[in-house]
Amino acid sequence: MAGHSKWANIQHRKGRQDAKRGKLFTKAAKEIIIAAKGGGDPASNARLRAAIAAAKAVNLPKDKIDNAIKKGTGELAGGDILEISYEGYGPGGVALIVEAATDNRNRTVAEVRHILSKHGGSMGEAGCVGWMFERKGVITLDGGKYTEDQVMEAALEAGADDVRDEGGTWEIHTAVSDFAAVRDALEAAGMEMDSAELSMIPQNTVEVDAETGRKLMRLVDALEDNDDVQNVHANFDLPDEVLAELE
Repeated sequence: MAGHSKWANIQHRKGRQDAKRGKLFTKAAKEIIIAAKGGGDPASNARLRAAIAAAKAVNLPKDKIDNAIKKGTGELAGGDILEISYEGYGPGGVALIVEAATDNRNRTVAEVRHILSKHGGSMGEAGCVGWMFERKGVITLDGGKYTEDQVMEAALEAGADDVRDEGGTWEIHTAVSDFAAVRDALEAAGMEMDSAELSMIPQNTVEVDAETGRKLMRLVDALEDNDDVQNVHANFDLPDEVLAELE
């Protein structure tokens, strides 16, 4: 599980850059559209509650949140979005899972395959690397705002599997079935979450050298720059010197 912590830190540092690119609104709205297909009432739709919380975290305006919900439920046009996952390999044989939300399956698979190929990776068959990952709930909080006792009490009593101090960030892991309850318990305790999402956690990680690490980050950047790509999961650990370059 330590591998995820480093990957989460990579994503956290990259997030500051991604925010400048204006991609986050599109991704957040698409997640709401998909989540709302299971019902437009956040009170009875845990995935929609999580999607709305994530959208608010990136400051998606309320009218855009409302419109995305209506697209998902069919009240407005534009909700014909499909969820697709691709599996493949990056430089150094690193395993990758790319989650996309698209209105054109053929366009997206061609673009993802092209990006992988251009950056030294390759598309694999369905199932080729999925077995290396496990879906888990991952919630992060600012370590400077809350004590260990506060986080442990709220999270573990609600069913969290683990709470870790990851260099100034509290990282909480949950089973998928307990994710909504733990997030709601933290919210009820007045704790502000930096992120709360279901993520694919690598069971084991691959150490890569600095050169390979930089190639992998260019690949991840290119994938995340694609409007259809929602999330990229990988099983590599970056050397500290490459992590420092992300600052």
